Amino acid sequence: MKKKYVLDTNVLLQDPNAIFAFDDNEVVIPAVVLEEIDSKKRNADELGRNARQVSRLLDSLRAKGNLSDGVLLESGGSIKVELNHKSFSKLQEAFAELTNDNRILAVALNYHLEEQASGEPSPVIIVSKDTLVRIKADVLGLTAQDYLTDRIVAQSDIYTGCLTLQVHPSVIDEFYSYRFLTVNSLNLSYTLNPHEFVILKDELGTSKSALLKVNAEGKRLEPLFISNEPIWGISARNAQQRMALELLLNDEIPLVTLTGKAGTGKTLLTLAAGLMKIEDEHKYKKLLIARPVVPMGKDIGYLPGEKDEKLRPWMQPIYDNLEFLFDTKKSGDIDKILAGMGSIQVEALTYIRGRSIPGQFIIIDEAQNLSKHEVKTIVSRVGEGSKIVLLGDPEQIDHPYLDASSNGLTYVVERFKQESVSGHITLERGERSHLAQLAADLL
Repeated sequence: MKKKYVLDTNVLLQDPNAIFAFDDNEVVIPAVVLEEIDSKKRNADELGRNARQVSRLLDSLRAKGNLSDGVLLESGGSIKVELNHKSFSKLQEAFAELTNDNRILAVALNYHLEEQASGEPSPVIIVSKDTLVRIKADVLGLTAQDYLTDRIVAQSDIYTGCLTLQVHPSVIDEFYSYRFLTVNSLNLSYTLNPHEFVILKDELGTSKSALLKVNAEGKRLEPLFISNEPIWGISARNAQQRMALELLLNDEIPLVTLTGKAGTGKTLLTLAAGLMKIEDEHKYKKLLIARPVVPMGKDIGYLPGEKDEKLRPWMQPIYDNLEFLFDTKKSGDIDKILAGMGSIQVEALTYIRGRSIPGQFIIIDEAQNLSKHEVKTIVSRVGEGSKIVLLGDPEQIDHPYLDASSNGLTYVVERFKQESVSGHITLERGERSHLAQLAADLL
């Protein structure tokens, strides 16, 4: 039986191609959704881009017929801009205020009541990424769903980059004797990804263990190539941090992604590795550090001053880590050091479009606030001889239309996990302080 899907505005602003994602069912776009999309189309951000894309897609469908009557799609379904089911009378008893959300709910409710009065009612489903809209729909007796097509992977299945295996102690002994294992010798029912880390533990319960990494071809397990010596005064404090440094210091891996809760050391480890590669080994000519300008909480508005002065509040977390690495004593010392070095550049991602960035160690902090389109734009800027590192915590997203399963950082992790040019690790243990770890776990 065909279904009627009534789409909320946020679905189209998140994924303009959502109108084609409902197979052979009928897609209904309330007229108020077009008004909301129109109000966003002049924005210079991702929402504005998506609003313009939705407008172009709907305009192209006009060539096939009148949208108010319904236009057939190649999937066998149809799409319709609804003008005749907007009566607010049935909804007023529950929600009296004439908001745009309530107007969308009114369309869905009127469709639902009309279908119930017919002999063979079709299911009417409202699709929204707004939790309260779905709750209101439930109160009204309507079926409501989140839009899940844009999710890269279920949150519980997000790739961590590390696997723990219980094996017979003879397997661990074999590794220490020959300094490698073949993946086939483990007789796994699944495939290991290139540069994936494996912790072998004794299935008999002894303390015998080994830490290995899958090679670029995905066929051998080899020991980690770096020692645990300090890098710019920073040493790995746990196994995951050592794995992170293994990826960060490997010049054969041009794309590295690090995820983890606050305080796990993502930014500090990456900055230390970048400084080592630039200042000590001279592998890259510049360290470029950038982060999206997405506020937590209410935006403080426009900031006075030149570009660097405007960026300073947004980039302060980067400067805090640099001050720790350079062991500065006075306020302002880090600015003098960076000005004297000339090899470290701190930027906002606003200015990265159109650039080509060769021979640089690029760090993108807070990458969980990037959309799939934005992260594609950034990674595609990487030039010959550059290395890019994406950092972030998918659980701390300030972007209104993204979540742990649909953000750009998770997108890169999942799409590149089988590629030999990339490596990923999820840092689990906080090392900032005992209080910070408790806050990350309990709050």
